[in-house]
Amino acid sequence: MAMTATAAAPPTKSFQKQDEEWRAILSPEQFRILRQKGIEQRGTGEYTKLFEEGTYCCSGCGTAVYKSTTKFDSGCGWPSFFDAIPGAINQTPEEGKNRLEITCAVCDGHLGHVLKGEGFPNPTDERHCVNSVSLKFSSTDSSK
Repeated sequence: MAMTATAAAPPTKSFQKQDEEWRAILSPEQFRILRQKGIEQRGTGEYTKLFEEGTYCCSGCGTAVYKSTTKFDSGCGWPSFFDAIPGAINQTPEEGKNRLEITCAVCDGHLGHVLKGEGFPNPTDERHCVNSVSLKFSSTDSSK
């Protein structure tokens, strides 16, 4: 199916890895979610309630995908954002579902899903529901 977002850059060969290479660098939970399109258990993610200033990067390849300024508390049990860093993610419609799959534009790692039109008071009326294990947070406060 056609992508609805534009990739930041074509994937580099260093991120075109075989499963055994991904298993060597990812934890079992990261592999299950990023490479096998799993979902972490609701309310268990490390970043669900984190609202510090910083950047969220793909835990598979380190690409910056979300800024903390777009994060909001949706109450869904996963980190929620209303927009991604331009070009950092791809969105693909899921057949038979009212949502889009989110993947990293560089390594194609599964991040979560986008749901639209839920009525959240944000500029896009979108909820990017992202697995914490798919992310790595970097604070803008250098003292941390």
